Amino acid sequence: MQEELKRFGTARLLCFCLGFFGLQFAWQMRLALSGPVTEGLGADPLIYGLISLAGPFSGMVVQPIIGALSDRTTSKFGRRRPYLLGGAILASLALWIFPNSGTIVNFFSNAFGVALAPVAGLILAGIMIWIIDACVNIAQGPYRALIPDVVPREQHAIANSYLSFAIGLGSVVAAATPPVLDKFFHIVMPIPAQFLMAATAFTGAMLVTCLTIKEKQFVKEEKEETTEEKQSFIKSMKDFLTTSPEIVKICTLQFFTWIGTMCLLLYFTLFVVHNLYGVPDILAEGADGSIYEQTRLQATNFALICMALFNLVCFIISIPIGVLSTKFGNKKVHATALISMALAYILLGFAHSQVEVAIAMGLAGIGWASILALPFAMLSEFIKPGSEGSVMGIFNIFIAGPQVVVCTVVAYLINHSMQTLPQGVYYHWEYAFFIGAVMLLLSAISTLFIKEKV
Repeated sequence: MQEELKRFGTARLLCFCLGFFGLQFAWQMRLALSGPVTEGLGADPLIYGLISLAGPFSGMVVQPIIGALSDRTTSKFGRRRPYLLGGAILASLALWIFPNSGTIVNFFSNAFGVALAPVAGLILAGIMIWIIDACVNIAQGPYRALIPDVVPREQHAIANSYLSFAIGLGSVVAAATPPVLDKFFHIVMPIPAQFLMAATAFTGAMLVTCLTIKEKQFVKEEKEETTEEKQSFIKSMKDFLTTSPEIVKICTLQFFTWIGTMCLLLYFTLFVVHNLYGVPDILAEGADGSIYEQTRLQATNFALICMALFNLVCFIISIPIGVLSTKFGNKKVHATALISMALAYILLGFAHSQVEVAIAMGLAGIGWASILALPFAMLSEFIKPGSEGSVMGIFNIFIAGPQVVVCTVVAYLINHSMQTLPQGVYYHWEYAFFIGAVMLLLSAISTLFIKEKV
């Protein structure tokens, strides 16, 4: 089958990665702004963490199942495209509803004369978060598995590099657009408008990819020749982990890495709002809601600027990371990048100014570039042909599973670390960064024990 695949030119490669640009655009908004939205609806740090369990749950359950299903799909639309477009459309609908949850609940309450519980808006927002995360995972796993389906083997590396390009560019554009519009054009985008922009980008970009990238039709005879569909998920996971002892080591480094990574991605915006900008907890007795609303948009815009810088550094450094790993080996470069990210977390935890926070986020972007590429490069040496979808789904468990720790244990610690100042009550959001730094250092140590193929 590989011999029949046509080589991709630059235009086709750009069309191929455009859907991932939209996916990352939406995911960036979800990560950066879900904290302020749920907090405004009444969520404390622990409730926010529990709502955020949607991400790891979807990664551990939805993506492996969808990855395996997409391996076996034989529709006339292809194996992967139904999941790509279906996930994008459903996620986009939830992205629109999520920041408007409180307004929607109030509308139905007034329209039907039904007194709803004060937490009804938060419950609806929580449901939308779960739908968003599930649908992003429905699209994400089959997207990576699409490469061996449509791209010639000799172009797999360049296709993956284009996906990395799309990840970086999507994150930068998503994070930079609202503050840039505010700063240079005096256009203030409310948070609901930012989510609507993300929804439009996700569906529009994925639609272009699905219409321009054609898949082969996989007939039933090919499906019947494989024994993979007769295997249970548990057996597939066991086979994956026993393929090589190095796979277990790679999964171990991913476990520590993603505890550390999510400590930043999940709590950074709330750290900026409360610790850097000094906005007291909105739930605290006597908190001034008007001050919170006035400052929140300014703080979230700065957080988005920092996230744009974080992803811009990742975008710029991704190619040098690849060059250095070719020269010195994946594990040495990856361990170095993880250490630099841990140092950035420590700086961030002690930062008291916007400049210090921005510098720390830029430094952390080096580690982020490595995290998005080198573990997958190390894993690819041990993947059996024909099992790409299933393997990516199973491997994602070791990315999603550690996030449960961040959403529960870390959230619990923050929730029980209040401090009362003259301005109001604050949480120690910076504790997440110190925990993350320790996890990244453990991940760097784990990386050094991997034996790479020469």
